[in-house]
Amino acid sequence: MKKALIALTLASSISVAYADALPVTVILNSASTMTQGIAMVLTNQIQAQGGQVQILLCDKAGDLALKGAGGEKLKPQDVTPAQLLDGAMKKGATASVCALYLPNSGNTPEMLKDGIVAAKPDAMARSLMEPQRKVFVF
Repeated sequence: MKKALIALTLASSISVAYADALPVTVILNSASTMTQGIAMVLTNQIQAQGGQVQILLCDKAGDLALKGAGGEKLKPQDVTPAQLLDGAMKKGATASVCALYLPNSGNTPEMLKDGIVAAKPDAMARSLMEPQRKVFVF
């Protein structure tokens, strides 16, 4: 009985923690590899600390959303910002390119990685206005 009560308490604590996950939007528009890298490193750390992350990529950072995105590997982990983006998405982050990216970059929706779409401005604006949401811009 005591073990069941402990298990039930732990399970409810975990579900409350996930229900209260802090919503975070990371907006990345820098062409700088290091800026892209630290933005994605921090995004992964926010997730590890319980944040529910939404990523918006625009301008040259939108290129991270393309299939086959490469880039310069950054020390000390020898990973690219695109690989860090992929890792964040595998852990549940959502990612989109800004509504201006595709029509102004010459890329098409078919060129985007699976799971990445063009953001809808009305939905993104609504999300950014949520009182509890944290927004970080790089």
